[in-house]
Amino acid sequence: MLELSHIQKSFDGVSVLKDISIQVNDGEIISILGPSGCGKSTLAKHFNAILLPSGGKVYVCGIDTANEDRLITIRRNVGMVFQNPDNQFVSTIVGEDVAFGLENYGVPENEIPARVAAALAAVDMAGYENRATHTLSGGQKQRVALAGVLALSPDILVFDEATAMLDPDGRQEVLRTIRRLHTQQRKTVVMITHYIEEAIGADRVYLIHNGKMIADGTAREMLTQPELLAAAGLTPPMPVQMYYDLKQAGIVLARCPLTLEELAEELCRSQ
Repeated sequence: MLELSHIQKSFDGVSVLKDISIQVNDGEIISILGPSGCGKSTLAKHFNAILLPSGGKVYVCGIDTANEDRLITIRRNVGMVFQNPDNQFVSTIVGEDVAFGLENYGVPENEIPARVAAALAAVDMAGYENRATHTLSGGQKQRVALAGVLALSPDILVFDEATAMLDPDGRQEVLRTIRRLHTQQRKTVVMITHYIEEAIGADRVYLIHNGKMIADGTAREMLTQPELLAAAGLTPPMPVQMYYDLKQAGIVLARCPLTLEELAEELCRSQ
């Protein structure tokens, strides 16, 4: 679905991305994880040709993003949700905003209301068509921004720090929506984040630091190695840190837990 081959990107002679390769298969959820300022958002803009690489190639469903004749197809295949939903809104009314992309792509007018309603229902915002966007909570705004993307039926959803500006409740609203879209609609999902907990459910995790890809593997392989995470400027999930703290104290659990549920299970077994 997505292939980045030896991507490099420079601005005014300054190298921002250095030889990054990523492959995303149909139906996967992957996480691109790294601290703020490591180049993640610059990388994200290559997924639907907002930016083109200075070196290397990006392919979306087999299409080279440098092919200007296929730009509309590329952008309909890859839906982008950014950090600040207010920056994605083009209307002050929810329904009008979700409809904007459909109108822009020439969808027949009589089809638009049903597609707007379906997109809002998919993100648990049914019935909000006539609400003003400024009256929504942060989590609701982000879900409306996502509805505007879903209305165009992209196969791939890219979330660029989509929860970074939200409070804990808003973050959980958006994360639940993303997981549901992945499991129920089989959307291919790319989560770009500096929150290590958001990478736990990914099929594959890519660690980026200072514009370089330093490692990739399953979530369990990547997130249970404190030294590797430290090299990427990250701290381990709390259950992983607890495992190593207990080990240092002479209490060795059967496996390193990734989640609080796994930690509780291992602690019960160790009794």
